[in-house]
Amino acid sequence: MDIQQQKQFKILLVGDVCIDEYQYGIVERISPEAPVPVFKFTRNELKPGMSHNVLANLNQFDVEVIDYCGKPSRKVRLIDERSGQHIVRVDHDIISNPILIETKDYIGVDCVIVSDYNKGTVSYETIDNILNDFDGPVFIDTKKPDLEKFFRKNCWVKVNENEFNARTSISENLIVTLGGKGALYEGELFPAPKVDVVDVCGAGDTFIASLAYFYLATKNIDFAIRKAIKSAAITVQHSGVYAPSLEEIENAS
Repeated sequence: MDIQQQKQFKILLVGDVCIDEYQYGIVERISPEAPVPVFKFTRNELKPGMSHNVLANLNQFDVEVIDYCGKPSRKVRLIDERSGQHIVRVDHDIISNPILIETKDYIGVDCVIVSDYNKGTVSYETIDNILNDFDGPVFIDTKKPDLEKFFRKNCWVKVNENEFNARTSISENLIVTLGGKGALYEGELFPAPKVDVVDVCGAGDTFIASLAYFYLATKNIDFAIRKAIKSAAITVQHSGVYAPSLEEIENAS
């Protein structure tokens, strides 16, 4: 299917935000004080996380984004320099108050993306207000368990397999991502390409950003899911969060 973007899309992004800090180092010995590795720090890297990783992915598609986010949390990952493997992650969570969106901010918006990591920025009421106030397509990536509350025409809810298993209710238009197996939608399995996985961090953010963009470009949700899977497959081949370019996605097998 040809992608013909007739205009620059305008997307309203709502969600929790964090800073991903990657501390790289080398482990050469075990501590004499306890049976734990001694981490010799070599370098530091900061990247946008949560909804701001969704934003980084959207920026690759040359779309205009209105960004509503909460106070940033911080995730610190210690990474072995030689293997690229995580040793430990330390979370510094900041719980935000729910965001209220003004009606004027929907003017000219082509779709809304909700990136809900359940850190307080997005409440059930926040999403309910979006679904009541906005008539266009809404894409929700959520860790909330009561999915039935999000049912509405032109609203797609994306959860991963663990989130699906922890749900307390079900919603129509539900997309369940299954890692290397692909994604499940309306009883159909959309397979993922086989790739060498380096790091799954941020793959869900890439998926929801690509899903929204390719749906806007084609109005075909099945096509958008396939493109979102390919996009996420590119991301997991990189260390840390990664936002693939449109050219990378189009050239992916």
